Amino acid sequence: MLSDIQCRNARAAAKPYKLFDAHGLHLHVATSGTRTWRLKYRFGGKEKLLTFGPYPAVTLVEARDKREAALRLLREGIDPAVEKKQREAAAAVAAGNTFRVLAEEWHAVKKPTWAPRYAEQIMARLKSHVFPDLGALPITEITAALVLRTIRKVEARGTHEMAHLVRQYISGVFVYAIGAGLAEDDPAHAIRSALKPVIKGRMPAILKLEPVRSVITTIDAQPGVLVTTKLASRLLALTAARPGLIPLAERAEFEDLDGPEPIWRVPAAKMKLTRERKSDVCWEFVMPLSRQAVETVQIAIALAGRRAHLFPGMRSPRKTMSNNTLGVLYRRSGFEGRHVPHGWRSSFSTIMNEKAAKDHRREDRAIIDLMLAHVPEGVEAAYNRAAYMPRRRELAQEWADMLMAGIAPPASLLERA
Repeated sequence: MLSDIQCRNARAAAKPYKLFDAHGLHLHVATSGTRTWRLKYRFGGKEKLLTFGPYPAVTLVEARDKREAALRLLREGIDPAVEKKQREAAAAVAAGNTFRVLAEEWHAVKKPTWAPRYAEQIMARLKSHVFPDLGALPITEITAALVLRTIRKVEARGTHEMAHLVRQYISGVFVYAIGAGLAEDDPAHAIRSALKPVIKGRMPAILKLEPVRSVITTIDAQPGVLVTTKLASRLLALTAARPGLIPLAERAEFEDLDGPEPIWRVPAAKMKLTRERKSDVCWEFVMPLSRQAVETVQIAIALAGRRAHLFPGMRSPRKTMSNNTLGVLYRRSGFEGRHVPHGWRSSFSTIMNEKAAKDHRREDRAIIDLMLAHVPEGVEAAYNRAAYMPRRRELAQEWADMLMAGIAPPASLLERA
């Protein structure tokens, strides 16, 4: 039997040679001096050779262990060389079937069924919340404990609703992997009950006219904030649009800004609609613009230059403003728990409905709902676009006049920049 000293002292010779240990194990010494452990054995009546690796990376003791494992396989009627190839192939498959690879495949399969903006959001959330922890791991090695640890990090940021969404995305990837025969269970499903619950409630909103004006003046006065971001906040307040529409606003959507009937024509694809309605141009939404909204849009267009979108991101002007930008700005400005971007819709609805009641104009209540893009079921799409447009325009101007009374026009923001 070989000793470790013999292995260490083995040097290159004019021809390759072998140093035998026992039961077919030997150290092959090449003319280059490379020393490799090999096992000579017979299987199916044929002589075969199995390589264990180089010495001294594989020690004499380790080589003997590998020999014994191979001999056990032979006694069970298994060719150790074939078994080794199968293990290597399985490892290669596992390395290729990482969570990130399968998540990207899942996303590509699902993407045609999602709105483009939604598809972008899902991939961005996976990159931000999941890939750093799970992306490089083979799908078969991810346990419920690992998934829960990843989700706990999302919860630690205080975003419980986001944690539930991320868990759903992870679960979707595992269901896809199970269907492809690459996983056997869904650990993300197993942790559902371990997540902190989402407590739903009304969006915080200031519902009185005088206090809600302070939101505009406070945001306007914030230092270090892009003028375009402040303009976006004004447009949101003036139109009471859904906050998700503001970052997507494009110059081509605003019509007749210099005429008597300026509008913001929002494509159906951007509206909160069913997938079928999003693809139907009849469900586009038309908002009449007040004089103050027109001024805001015109300045935003001038600042946008050649960009199609009016409100760029904080970090890169080539990207649109994030959906979270205004929310973060409102929190930093002292409105956390009092008023959120979505709160403008409640402010508009409450204040304008109170005014309608005071003025004995009950018919305005339904029109105010229309202005918030609330359309009763069964109503034709065209109704959403054109119904009561003259009165909607009057109400939009009344709201703007009340809201912006005593507040400097949007051009003043340029002077402060």
